[in-house]
Amino acid sequence: MYVIAGATGRVGSAVARSLLAAGAEVRVLVRRRTDADVWEARGAQANVIALDDRTGVAGALKGCAGFFVLLPFDLTVDDLEAHADRLIASIAGAVVDARVPHVVVLSSGGADLAAGTGPIAGLHRLEEALLATGTTMTALRSGHFQEKVADVLDVARDSGVYPVFAATADVAHPMVATADLGAVAAEALLAPPDPGEAVDVIGPAYSEQEVAAALGVALGRELHVAPLPRDAWQGALTDAGFRPHIAEALAELYRADEQGLLAPRGDRSVRVHTPVETTIDLLVAARSRRGSWS
Repeated sequence: MYVIAGATGRVGSAVARSLLAAGAEVRVLVRRRTDADVWEARGAQANVIALDDRTGVAGALKGCAGFFVLLPFDLTVDDLEAHADRLIASIAGAVVDARVPHVVVLSSGGADLAAGTGPIAGLHRLEEALLATGTTMTALRSGHFQEKVADVLDVARDSGVYPVFAATADVAHPMVATADLGAVAAEALLAPPDPGEAVDVIGPAYSEQEVAAALGVALGRELHVAPLPRDAWQGALTDAGFRPHIAEALAELYRADEQGLLAPRGDRSVRVHTPVETTIDLLVAARSRRGSWS
C-alpha cells in the first residue's frame, strides 16, 4: 500500500491516479471529507488529516510500502520558515514512528542549497530531515512547472499582457508537466532505488516568449510579453497583494533562478516529454469548463 499526500494538488493527484492505474493499493491524505469521498469513489482509501498532525500521519503510514510527500507552500502565513519547519518536524517524525521504508519527496532544483533560494530552502530542510530518519529517500527535483501558466491566464486573456519575472523572456528553461512528474513519482514508489537518490526531472525547454506564443494561440489573441527588471520584482509582487515578507521570499526565488542556482545537480536525471502546448490547452479548457470565461 502506498500513501499519497497532497492528493488534491496537481502532482499528488497524478501520483495517486498513476498508482491506481497500475493496480496498486493507494491511501490518500486529504484535508476535507468531500475530497476523501471523491478518492474513495475512485478506489482509493482516504484519511482526512493535516500534515502537521504527526500522530495522525503516522497512523495513516503504518504498514505502507512507500510514502509520497510534498511541502505545501502557504503564502498567507506570518512566517514561512516557521510554517515549513513545523510541517517538516511532523512529516519526518511520522516517518520514524511508522518506520516507513521508502519516501518519495516532491523537491526542486536548488534544494541541495541551504539558503538563497526563497521558499526552496524549506525543501532543503525537508530532504535533510528525511535523510536523518533512516528511510530510503527519493527526492524528485524539477524546475519550472508548465502549469505555472495558470497563474497568468486571466491577466493574459483580459489584458493581452504576459508578465515575466525576469530581465529577458528569451532564455529557455526546462518545463515539466505535472502529469509527467506524477508518473515518475509513481514509478519510483513501485520500484524503490537502493540507496536513495536525488533525481532531476527534466522536461522540454521553452523560453517565456515561446510559452506566451503558445498561450496566445490557445486564447486566440496575440500576447505582449512584459519582462520585469529585477529591481521591480518585489514591488510588483506587493502590488499584486502579497505581504512584504512573502514578496521578498518570492523575489529571492526568482533571483536564484536567474542566477542558475536552481539548475539540475542531482545524482541522475530523467527526461519527460509532454509539450507545453498540451498543458496550455488543458488549462484553458479547464478554465472554460468552470464557467469563469464566457
